[in-house]
Amino acid sequence: MPPPGDELATAEPSRTVEAWLEAVLDAERRGELLLAFDLAGRGLEEHPGDVGLRYRAVLALARTGSTAQAARQFAALDLSSVDSEDVTSLMARIQKDVALSASGDERRRLAGEAAAAYRSIRDRTGGYFPAINAATLLLLAGDDSGARVLARDALDIVRSSGERGYFAAATEAEAYLLLGDDSGARAAIERAGRLHDGDFGALSTTRRQLRLICTEAGIDFEILSPLAGPAVAHYCGHRISAPDEGGRFLSGSEGDVSVLIAEAVDRRPAGFAYGSLASGGDILWAEALLERGCELHVVLPFALEEFVVTSVAAAGDSWVDRFQRCLDAAASVSYATEDAYLDDDVLYGYCARLAMGLALLRARYLDADVHQLALWDGRASTGIAGTAADVALWRASGHDVIVVPPNGAHVRAREAVEVAQPIVAPDPRRLQRVVRAMLMGDMRGFSKLTDEQLPAFTQVVLGAFAKVLAGYDAKIEYRNTWGDALFAVLSEAPVAARCALDLQDAMAVLDLETVGLPSNLAFRLSAHIGPVFPIRDPVLRTPSFMGSHVSRTARIEPVTPPGAVYVTAPFAAALELSGCRDVGCDYVGHMPAAKDYGRLRMYRIWRKGDSPDRAQQPAGMAAPEPALKFARRA
Repeated sequence: MPPPGDELATAEPSRTVEAWLEAVLDAERRGELLLAFDLAGRGLEEHPGDVGLRYRAVLALARTGSTAQAARQFAALDLSSVDSEDVTSLMARIQKDVALSASGDERRRLAGEAAAAYRSIRDRTGGYFPAINAATLLLLAGDDSGARVLARDALDIVRSSGERGYFAAATEAEAYLLLGDDSGARAAIERAGRLHDGDFGALSTTRRQLRLICTEAGIDFEILSPLAGPAVAHYCGHRISAPDEGGRFLSGSEGDVSVLIAEAVDRRPAGFAYGSLASGGDILWAEALLERGCELHVVLPFALEEFVVTSVAAAGDSWVDRFQRCLDAAASVSYATEDAYLDDDVLYGYCARLAMGLALLRARYLDADVHQLALWDGRASTGIAGTAADVALWRASGHDVIVVPPNGAHVRAREAVEVAQPIVAPDPRRLQRVVRAMLMGDMRGFSKLTDEQLPAFTQVVLGAFAKVLAGYDAKIEYRNTWGDALFAVLSEAPVAARCALDLQDAMAVLDLETVGLPSNLAFRLSAHIGPVFPIRDPVLRTPSFMGSHVSRTARIEPVTPPGAVYVTAPFAAALELSGCRDVGCDYVGHMPAAKDYGRLRMYRIWRKGDSPDRAQQPAGMAAPEPALKFARRA
């Protein structure tokens, strides 16, 4: 039962290099960039010296926007020793991405340096790819005339090469935009739109690149519409009532609703969709999406058998059969928790939020349109979870909702955020889980401290942490330390992320040697978000939290590099759903957690306000954070 976002099997079959590369390229084409990186890593476990797999691993990271991690992997996989146009251009691409993350004069300076790197490659290889990238970067650096010179150069190289494929057309489009030739650009863009052959990863890269020029030159983005890739959708809806029973979605309405759902999907088609599979709205959306070739990703709130009993079977055996067909056709199936339901609806809400966040992450990687498909009657929720709450949260995140009414009611999506707030609070008489963000940390080198050093550690290091935590008093619901360990429970993922980064910053500025502590002390932190039980500890006589998701947080911390903050896929999804703009989230890989907990997809967070150089190096580290290594299996 894989946790959410961790669908890659832990035991991939042995393959040739060619087979691994084919699998990686297929994932790239579908915009599954995290999977592409994971597959390249698995291939490198069997074939550690293969240049193609090393290159594709780093390229996948760069395409996700994980610039710092891509730079680490480029170094760790020794790609600097490879003299080929693709590989050397990849390092220049990482320089370009660093420039794009900066602003003002710093952005122009870094863009100029990246342009020089691409120009050097073009001079050596004569390729149009480095030539056109150098041209666009010169535009961003403020050298308009230099950009035009290199744009003409790239056009000449494409024409003399005789190539007529997608990348040649995309290069021509970029060159014409730089030269201010709108008609030439439109013709090349339309040609590229016909030639991409379903390579959505390439499409997204091209759109981002051309959008840079449009932004700089004041060109309407409409010109890029032929390069639009498939959209990403989150779907949700009311469960259908059993025959002859009342409810928000009556069984007698299924035929009419199915027609409306089909029309809605045809109006706003999606190539990728995320949601659950309860009887009624969920399954109807899933069926309509699958019929139109959509790639379906199912997220269930708890174990499959219990989910079928609680959320599918009551509608009848035919719905169980339909559930199974959708499940079998899904590209991935993951579980928000591995715990029992216990009549705790918070698990449904956690699952829905997770599916929404995963949809938004996929849309970001694909540079795609994203919307929600909701079968909703327009009324507020009667509990702590449900379709109304899902619609409200999605609308609050600033994204479109397409609403289909289940029983003939007319609902306008814009009204959703105003009326969809839950009106029933959890039952205070019953112990129920709550969704909370958790931080777990410890100190590398603490076990070697002498008794004489412990008072200084307590006063200086723990004292610094205490000052940071004091600034988050209103959001911290629990905190504890034992020895060098730190555990904190906070209300929201963005707050927990900022707190974690502030803790690392506090550690980074300490002058440890002055107070008699070793300079190699380094803090490592993990973060996760999930449903946990709020309890009163009968031994300590204080409030506390417990549950399997506390354990999951603890299993990540030991594999986090000192000086870094690693977070889970649910935490990354929660950050994306929240609209948090000041914290970056770089994918680091499908990694084994501590104590045989299995593999988890992990991300490293960083503060976007940092300079590009600082963002690439975790706080408190004298040297760059160790990159994820791919080693041959024992």
